[in-house]
Amino acid sequence: MILLDRWLGLADRLSRYAIWFGGTLVLASAVLVSIDVLLRKLVLVSLGGADELSGYAFAIGTTWALAFTLLRRANVRVDALYIHLPQVVCALLDIVALIALGGFLMLLTWQAWDVLGTSLSFDARATTPLATPLWMPQSLWLIGLIFFLFTWLPLLLRCLFALLGGDLAKVRSLAGARTIEEDAADEAAHTAELKPAADLLKD
Repeated sequence: MILLDRWLGLADRLSRYAIWFGGTLVLASAVLVSIDVLLRKLVLVSLGGADELSGYAFAIGTTWALAFTLLRRANVRVDALYIHLPQVVCALLDIVALIALGGFLMLLTWQAWDVLGTSLSFDARATTPLATPLWMPQSLWLIGLIFFLFTWLPLLLRCLFALLGGDLAKVRSLAGARTIEEDAADEAAHTAELKPAADLLKD
């Protein structure tokens, strides 16, 4: 248990850096596309490759955010029926959902590995003016998927041990669908954090 908790703690810390990296890529691509659009409109000049780079940034940013999303239980869950079920049934469904999600991502990671291997074997390049070596964005994309699995495995094991130990509340806190109350509490906390900054701006 202690090992799994430390593993999850490490994954949580790394996921914070990962999401900042992914978010920065997406933000930078948005800025690049905006500049490209303005240049085309105002001076009829294009930077070239903005759409290609933004596609890479979106794909990489998405996979690098998966682990953080998993740990924060921010993935979309259809809970219309779930919230009315007994706690033990909810815990079982949480673990089944976690296994299904991990299984899908394992398949995706395997295919991503295969795609990267093919690109390296043939020195594949994008059929664009930039002629980007495809192994570059594909490697970063794959790292995000691998990091998700690195985070998913201890989470699944921790939930299984909690279920076997009868700690249904722990399963819920780790893998359960978020409740309206939890979302409201997070929003209130976030608002409280922003208030001092807003007060400084008023002054």
